[in-house]
Amino acid sequence: MRTIDKRLDAHVKIARVLVARAPGLTLPFDARCRSRLAATLDTGEEVALVLPRGTVLRDGDVLVADDGGLVRVVAAPEAVLLVRAPDGLTLTRAAYHLGNRHTPVEVGVDYLKLEYDPVLADMLKRLGASVEQVSLPFQPETGAYGGGHRHGHDETFAEDYAVAQKVFDEHHGHAHEHGHGHDHSHDHKHDHDHDNCDASCSHGHHHDARR
Repeated sequence: MRTIDKRLDAHVKIARVLVARAPGLTLPFDARCRSRLAATLDTGEEVALVLPRGTVLRDGDVLVADDGGLVRVVAAPEAVLLVRAPDGLTLTRAAYHLGNRHTPVEVGVDYLKLEYDPVLADMLKRLGASVEQVSLPFQPETGAYGGGHRHGHDETFAEDYAVAQKVFDEHHGHAHEHGHGHDHSHDHKHDHDHDNCDASCSHGHHHDARR
């Protein structure tokens, strides 16, 4: 059994014909978040995926096996909710409330996409959005503060992450890292209400912690 243990950097140029000839590894989002995985290529060959911890694969990534062979990552269609809205404000509100629930979301120019969840579907409809259950590849956004699924090879990741981390440090770093002696024992609460959500806050999208 071959072992796939390397992902090529997005900036590495490879002849298109070589990538096109490479066998595909078709995986849903949950499986693309795992760094250790027994998988089957589209050719039927069984392989072992052994990548650095925290690796999240995206459609079009090129992997390298231990024998030097190339493998092309393909995002598998899966059950998702395709969310659209009659105006930008409604779509923005939908994105805000999904973010409040720490829901992985793919953000498009005029749509949102998330894993199928009937509770969230109902919430989105009540906000005025249209929701359709479809089967499509799912590639959610990166986590702004380093949480969630970070796609370190995204073209904009380094810049976006640096800016977000700088803002986070400016607001929180002085109190927790530099020891300015501020007394934070006074009773002001940092309770995140998340719109008083209860069951919808734990709707079951718990990705494998082994990634």
